[in-house]
Amino acid sequence: MLNVIQLLPDSIANQIAAGEVVQRPASVVKELLENSVDAHAKSIQLIVREAGRNLIQIVDDGVGMSETDARMSFERHATSKIRSSDDLFRIRTMGFRGEALASIAAVAQIEMRTRRATDELGTLIRIEGSDLKTQEAVSCLPGTNILVKNLFFNVPARRNFLKSNSVEMRHIIDEFQRIALAHPEVAFSLFHNDQEIYNLPVGKLSRRIIDMFGKSYREQLAYCEEQTPYVTVKGYIGKPESAKKTRNEQFFFVNNRFIRHNYLHHAVIGAYEGTLPDNSHPFYVLFVEIDPSHIDINIHPTKTEIKFDDERSVYAIMMAAVRKAVGVYNLAPSLDFESDVNFLSGGRRISQQETGSPNIESRSGDVAGPKPVMPSWATGEPKTDRPAPERSSAVRPASLDRAAGGSFDVPRKPSANNWQALFEGLSTNDESSGSQQSLQGDQTGDWLGPAKAPVAIPDEPTELVTIGSRANQIPAGQAISVEIEEETIVQVQNRYLVAPVKSGLMVIDQRGAYERILYDQFHAALTKHNGASQQLLFPKTVTLAPVDFQLALELRDELTSLGFQFDELGANTFVIRGVPAQTSDEREEELFANLLAQLREDTARDRHGRLKLDRSEALARSLARRSAARHVARLNVTERKALVDQLVASSNPSYTPGGDPITTVLTLDKIAGLFKS
Repeated sequence: MLNVIQLLPDSIANQIAAGEVVQRPASVVKELLENSVDAHAKSIQLIVREAGRNLIQIVDDGVGMSETDARMSFERHATSKIRSSDDLFRIRTMGFRGEALASIAAVAQIEMRTRRATDELGTLIRIEGSDLKTQEAVSCLPGTNILVKNLFFNVPARRNFLKSNSVEMRHIIDEFQRIALAHPEVAFSLFHNDQEIYNLPVGKLSRRIIDMFGKSYREQLAYCEEQTPYVTVKGYIGKPESAKKTRNEQFFFVNNRFIRHNYLHHAVIGAYEGTLPDNSHPFYVLFVEIDPSHIDINIHPTKTEIKFDDERSVYAIMMAAVRKAVGVYNLAPSLDFESDVNFLSGGRRISQQETGSPNIESRSGDVAGPKPVMPSWATGEPKTDRPAPERSSAVRPASLDRAAGGSFDVPRKPSANNWQALFEGLSTNDESSGSQQSLQGDQTGDWLGPAKAPVAIPDEPTELVTIGSRANQIPAGQAISVEIEEETIVQVQNRYLVAPVKSGLMVIDQRGAYERILYDQFHAALTKHNGASQQLLFPKTVTLAPVDFQLALELRDELTSLGFQFDELGANTFVIRGVPAQTSDEREEELFANLLAQLREDTARDRHGRLKLDRSEALARSLARRSAARHVARLNVTERKALVDQLVASSNPSYTPGGDPITTVLTLDKIAGLFKS
């Protein structure tokens, strides 16, 4: 019997290796950019056509290669980084396996020009499908210029699996951002179809972040650093109030290599404990410097996953570093014993000229969001780059009554036994209102902001319902069919509706009900392409991240079906002329930008490569979830009845599009059980 085992030809072996290394155009971009960084380039230019299908070109001013090295670089497992097995534990470069160029050359047409600064002539090499076509001496600039044309030209099945240009371009931008963030000392530029997307000059990390993500990040960055003999953590974190609903702008780098690490992400989120809104994710760009002997980066083909020999120590140091930054930069709410918690924030400042009293410092007068101040006895003077706030020269009395000046600059009374004395002096600052009107925040001014004065009397009696904590223990998968027998529907805390039914009481999550109703409307608009649009009197301009800009172009038809009307206005900029009629009360720029960010999260692929949600499904869900948030408000009797009627008529009254329950029924037996000891 003949032997059946034989060695694969190099061309087939390279194509098999390319299946792991070269998954899409973004994989080629990653490998070639890392090679340029390893070549000590100070300026790197990336040129892309048709999202990398037709052309990916990298031009750098690195050290270049000799004629022999240029030819050897396309051989499998040919590398300048490894000489012995011990070198695997001392790796600080990006590439080291010697598979990238060989794998790319197996599935594309490559043309490379390279020259060392000490050489008079450079080398030109052309390869197609692992076959060497040309190698000759040419005149070229120092560095390396490599062109990858017609990716997967000889593997049509792989080419058919590529997504649309906008999707592939988003992946390219993601890889570009990661490498550019890791190396702010290198100038980067990105062009797509002759249009400049990024032009990042050399600068500090903070400058690179602002140039890449926008000027709005200038005010939200806080420096983070912690040095230990084992590991060093440094970088920038975002303030809690700037946290987003999507987890798109979070970057870990270990020895300047981008990684994904859920364990370290948990450490960062733990350091923010108590400061983040629900379901919000902070921005961070954090670098971990550690001896290469303590990590293993050779456990994943794309080298985005690594292993630490002592993950617990890295976890603890990471959490301590972020928690320290949160405290030093006053990002966490803290106790201020110089303020009176009985006063609402957002108060109107009253000047010394108006009151005739010494000027008392007010920290909560900024309606946009005050910055809490850590007490000096607890933290000492933090070392920050920002100047310390100027303290008032006025000496504060020790009494708690006058300590209320931390919230409002109003004349103080010696005693607070008479609560009306707390409001004295406010009427003198409004020349057009009397003392009686000064007590009514809804009529006189903005010193109480949107809140109502404590003494305001409601126009109609408030309906109060008290329900025990064990009342909502109905299995989530149980669908209950009920029929409302009366029109009396009670609203509880602007969050829930309680309606009597034959079997007891139905409790409805108000926000979930609106989310279900709006989802059905948006989904119908996407299906029938007849979404109602509210035209804007003054068009709004919104500038997006390049990734979101590409996503908006890809989803233009779906967004138009929902009611959005927008046109391109320069690089990464749209002018919005109309929005869906159901969202006309929101800020159009924020609605559009946040919707795209949420879509990018919902339409991403999971760790197994599967799409999380269909595009139309994700679009309807995202817009419904965002629009439902503004409906948590007081409803009159007619609005309550209309909400229940629309919910009952919806496609699934029991669950939100995300699967959360909307309704639950408290049977008479369960209610009776609440009163039994």
